[in-house]
Amino acid sequence: MSMISKKICLVGDFGVGKTSLIRRFVDRQFSDQYLSTVGVKISRKVVESVNLQLLIWDLEGHTKFKAIAPSYLQGSSGAVIVADISRMETVERLSEHVQLFLSVNPKGAIVIALNKADLSDREKLEYLVQMVQTQELKQVSGLYLTSAKTGAFVDEIFQQLAGKILSP
Repeated sequence: MSMISKKICLVGDFGVGKTSLIRRFVDRQFSDQYLSTVGVKISRKVVESVNLQLLIWDLEGHTKFKAIAPSYLQGSSGAVIVADISRMETVERLSEHVQLFLSVNPKGAIVIALNKADLSDREKLEYLVQMVQTQELKQVSGLYLTSAKTGAFVDEIFQQLAGKILSP
């Protein structure tokens, strides 16, 4: 069976941990030094369980980026929309990112990562999950409390998205 390649994008505000999630998934590494992504950085990783090569586009998170975002999102089969649980405004903007992605890829699969879950207590995490679940977020197939630092649910977000992309 030949390997299938699919483009996915990580989308979210600046500093939410998109690059860190990718580094944890692809390279099994974590660094707490913050380096802002400029434009886009592309990584690749094979998801063995479904025989799929992911071309992972790490998109810049600044608001001025929104004008050129559609060209980067074009042709993407799915997206991981990322928010930082320690910055409520990034959680509140999840629906904007979902709508932007779907405006370019109406049939795309979406997974949400509430990142930096290691920085909060269980009560706040449960509140955030409930808050996100009440939003009208179309085509979201999973919501995960992730931590690039500890690795919690990092593989799962990519596995879930890969499975969703390949299912009819």
